[in-house]
Amino acid sequence: MKVDRLVSIIMILLDKERIGAQELADIFEVSPRTIYRDIDTINMAGIPVCSTSGVGGGFEIMQKYKIDRKFFSTADLSAILMGLSSLSNIIRGSELVNALAKVKSFIPADRAKDIELKANQIYIDLSLWIGNRNVQPYLEIIKTALQESKLISFEYADRYGNKTARAVEPCQLVLKSSHWYFQGYCYKRNDFRLFRLSRISNLQMKDESFTPRDYQKPQLDFSDILESMQTKIKIRIHKSVMDRVLDYCTYEHFSPDGNEHYIVCFPFIENDYYYNILFSFGDKCECLEPLHIRTEMKRRIHDIATLYEN
Repeated sequence: MKVDRLVSIIMILLDKERIGAQELADIFEVSPRTIYRDIDTINMAGIPVCSTSGVGGGFEIMQKYKIDRKFFSTADLSAILMGLSSLSNIIRGSELVNALAKVKSFIPADRAKDIELKANQIYIDLSLWIGNRNVQPYLEIIKTALQESKLISFEYADRYGNKTARAVEPCQLVLKSSHWYFQGYCYKRNDFRLFRLSRISNLQMKDESFTPRDYQKPQLDFSDILESMQTKIKIRIHKSVMDRVLDYCTYEHFSPDGNEHYIVCFPFIENDYYYNILFSFGDKCECLEPLHIRTEMKRRIHDIATLYEN
């Protein structure tokens, strides 16, 4: 791609004092005439590339625009490498490999060991232990559709399992709380919608292209709204599920109850999602207060028991 070649030429010019047109043409397997056009494009983009004729001549970026390798601190390079390495765990592609290689080219040899050590001090792996096997290949399809502005089609199941056929212009991939979503303009709804990848089936990228639309990023932070809706309930848990309960509240909400149990002031909203959270702790959790939530827990447990009796 031309954009990849332009970026690579800029990286070479930043790294070398001077390089000839024929040498660049040989590197990228294009004609010198193409290289001259690329240099003109780079100049139009605001990066001043000078040319020198004669023996030893070639192209170079004006010295005042040179980026010294020492411009990036050890902390800067470590943070960039850590972020790119984390992304490469979940989004595969040559562009990330190339980006990692380019960033590593800025690392001076005398700082390489220290930077590698610091970059490895925090390892972020966002890939799933288990789960829907379609998510990873669907990510690749949507990422390609985003890059090429291609329409995608799929079947989408709502939370009740009802499926509808959709045709969508993808706009943005979103990772939120270990779940992948993408936002796009849905032809069925004639509006922007946020889709969860795990609810998608039969995803296909179409040949039809589209012109990207202006859009607003989806609202993903509902912490203030949730806090206003939540009430505190009192639950008694066994210590074996403490680490899981800590995903929903802090240790300050815990008070010991003997050697094996804790009393927890637990944030709760009266809906199926939060009742299912309590049920996920099994017989290691008991709702103590308030009485109406405890009663509702008993009713739901009775319904489950009845289901298995039949």
